[in-house]
Amino acid sequence: MLREVQTVQNVWPLLTEVVFVPHAQSEYQRLTEVLDSLIDVVGEDEDHPLASLMEVISVLIEKYEDEHVPELTEI
Repeated sequence: MLREVQTVQNVWPLLTEVVFVPHAQSEYQRLTEVLDSLIDVVGEDEDHPLASLMEVISVLIEKYEDEHVPELTEI
């Protein structure tokens, strides 16, 4: 097994609190809270160590919204 995979396996139980695919509204809300906290910490610093995590969380939120939040239609 790759050393990196072993490392991730060791820390994954801790990371599942903030990195998960939301399947319910409550999980979606939790993930948006995580993103808000990351934005507070990272800001616009693309070199921040948590910047890529912020991007991953954003993608997970966007995927949930695409699948569960209806688009507004013009009247």
